[in-house]
Amino acid sequence: MITVQQLCKTHGVGNAAVKALKDVSFSIERGEMVSIMGASGSGKTTLLQVLSGIDRIDSGEIWIDNTPIHGLNDKKLSEFRLKHMGFIFQAYHLIPVLSALENAMVPILARGESKKTAKEKAESALQQVGLGDKLDRLPSELSGGQNQRVAIARAIAGQPSVIWADEPTGALDTESSAQIIGLLGMLNQTLNTTIVIVTHDPNVAKATMRTIVMSNGRVTGGVEKEVGAFRHA
Repeated sequence: MITVQQLCKTHGVGNAAVKALKDVSFSIERGEMVSIMGASGSGKTTLLQVLSGIDRIDSGEIWIDNTPIHGLNDKKLSEFRLKHMGFIFQAYHLIPVLSALENAMVPILARGESKKTAKEKAESALQQVGLGDKLDRLPSELSGGQNQRVAIARAIAGQPSVIWADEPTGALDTESSAQIIGLLGMLNQTLNTTIVIVTHDPNVAKATMRTIVMSNGRVTGGVEKEVGAFRHA
């Protein structure tokens, strides 16, 4: 589903150049829920950015759903992201003046689908994350955990092949964090959506099927987990 080969990425130029990724290679199967861990500066966030096409690699290959996204031009890459990817961020990135329903509709409308279709898909997604009774609430009227659920609904509403989550529990308390990871695990299992989570929290990593460990721009470990709560039968 996701295959990366010898990824290299450098930030800056000359004496200020930093090699953020050094010959990174691995694969992720369809339906896996995988965490990426590493110390600050290890390259995990850069890896997520290049995998999702937010940033460009210097060299190497990235294949998602048999599509070489490293070779797509900016227009084709944007279209691929809209159709195949969902995003969850630590800071939620919800639009303050839009309701939960309207926020979840945004990526579907961006794909050119009708307002009616977008509303139906967004409402269904919000029901899946337990917010079916808060469709009209603004972000300011919701808790942090609820806002993250809206962000998850926005990510899954378009039925993407893969969801990228960058520290999705970083701004939450312990209880809300556990709820969000449980929700992601449930969605991974029921929707068979591939989920890739960048995290510094070992409790989050324990809930995933496999952990890719980054250090100094390289993959230094990929721990296979025993069959657990979120692994498919």
